[in-house]
Amino acid sequence: MTPVTILTGFLGSGKTTLLNHLLGQPDMADTAVLINEFGDVSLDHLFVREIDEGITLLSSGCICCTVQGELVDSLRELYLERLQGEVPEFTRLLIETTGLADPAPIIAALVRDPMFKSWYALQGIVTTIDVVLGQETLDAQDEAVKQAAVADRLVLTKCDLASDEQKQSLKDRLREMNPGARQVTAEHGAVAADFVLAAGPFDAEAKGDEVQAWLNAEAYHPHDHDHGHGHD
Repeated sequence: MTPVTILTGFLGSGKTTLLNHLLGQPDMADTAVLINEFGDVSLDHLFVREIDEGITLLSSGCICCTVQGELVDSLRELYLERLQGEVPEFTRLLIETTGLADPAPIIAALVRDPMFKSWYALQGIVTTIDVVLGQETLDAQDEAVKQAAVADRLVLTKCDLASDEQKQSLKDRLREMNPGARQVTAEHGAVAADFVLAAGPFDAEAKGDEVQAWLNAEAYHPHDHDHGHGHD
């Protein structure tokens, strides 16, 4: 099975900056990356060639693909294209969600769908948190709360713009929400690829009752996954 890492985080939290930094690292070789729009990530210095519309091979060895339609369709198409030799072989997959995405439907698809369970293995979830606006965002946005609560890794961004009190207060709140998640601070998105790619395996039972309730609700009341694929 192909290990899958989900990269999520609310609007403006530095997720795209982190992804752009990751794409230049050799450790990303043989990784396929599903993103929302190529335009959101600067690829000029990484571009090698366009394999097909929406699929680009990078100098790091990763394949970048735009999400076409619903994410579940993109996952299916990418797997079949690899089997048919239409895209280079990849050994890992990184999915970048939009900032407004509720991660529960994506997790449910990967861990509950019989087809995907035989193809992909959810390795972990990495969530970016803006230290300056993190508290305000968590207070106002349910999606941000879910993104933080399900994470295996929490990447704290924009720390150079925050006071020590702000940083410590947010760290404490996140630790209370998700005590099992490792926290790391990132300067301009500089995080080692292995920290992101080795975030799991994802264990829903270790996330607490609330997270398990979200995933169970998604399993019994699936809804349109397309809501999470707009522009970030």
